[in-house]
Amino acid sequence: MNGEHKCLAETNPFTPHPARIVRSYHLTKDVKFFQVRFVDMEEALRFDYKPGQFAMLSILGAGEAPFCISSTPSRPGLLEFCIRKMGTVTSALFELKENSFIGLRGPYGNGFPVEEMRDKDILIIEGGMGVAPLRSVLLYSLDNRDQFGRVAVLYGSKRPSEMIFSEEYFALKGRNDLECHLAVDADDTGKWTENIGVVTTLFRHLKKVDPENTFALVCGPPVMYKFVIKELIKLNIPKDQILMTLERRMKCGVGKCGHCAIDYIYTCLDGPVFNYWDVLHMRELI
Repeated sequence: MNGEHKCLAETNPFTPHPARIVRSYHLTKDVKFFQVRFVDMEEALRFDYKPGQFAMLSILGAGEAPFCISSTPSRPGLLEFCIRKMGTVTSALFELKENSFIGLRGPYGNGFPVEEMRDKDILIIEGGMGVAPLRSVLLYSLDNRDQFGRVAVLYGSKRPSEMIFSEEYFALKGRNDLECHLAVDADDTGKWTENIGVVTTLFRHLKKVDPENTFALVCGPPVMYKFVIKELIKLNIPKDQILMTLERRMKCGVGKCGHCAIDYIYTCLDGPVFNYWDVLHMRELI
């Protein structure tokens, strides 16, 4: 693990730090938003991470699980998580009330290469829960708007009721410093005013792309990657500038247990952000 993980440099990496749930609420029927702060305020402000990294959250009696950080390091003090209820740990987490205590350790993973992305155009393509890790880099680019070129977002969901952070994304459509296109596979409300179709149908609404100057960031269900990458290849975006955040079942976060290993790759250390060259050479990643 590199020296960027400042919170772990002086402590046992397996020791969680006490944190408190400051705020929580439902985004959809089975997805909740959590704002979390370390009990030690100095530690909360010292916690340094990059967009795309993840943390381990633990609950006494339930266990521990990895979750991508949905907040941005440009807004220190609070960490935000977008979590779907789907197992023992998440079920226990959903039962906790605000001001409840949890354990938190991290950050882990490589994150997005934001230094390399400076002065470049950013194209974000996300589907379903893919908004959780990509929200971090989106907010980071908007907080540092003068450091990046054009910003464009394509976001697809199954139905309007399943669109996560829908209010935030509709607010983005009102900004004049980025491009935002939304779609649902099907409208079961009769009130949807945006596009209907899978996320790849949004590419036709995208303004002209400068491929050599563009980083494309992708996250969503596995079936989405194949078709999104085809569209990005058509745009001639270089393969090393197509970045995907891929999550496998990570356990320790520090490359010791081997739970997330694929050949010589440890997702918790070498990922969860990979470029298209990585995927071409190791198709098991998706």
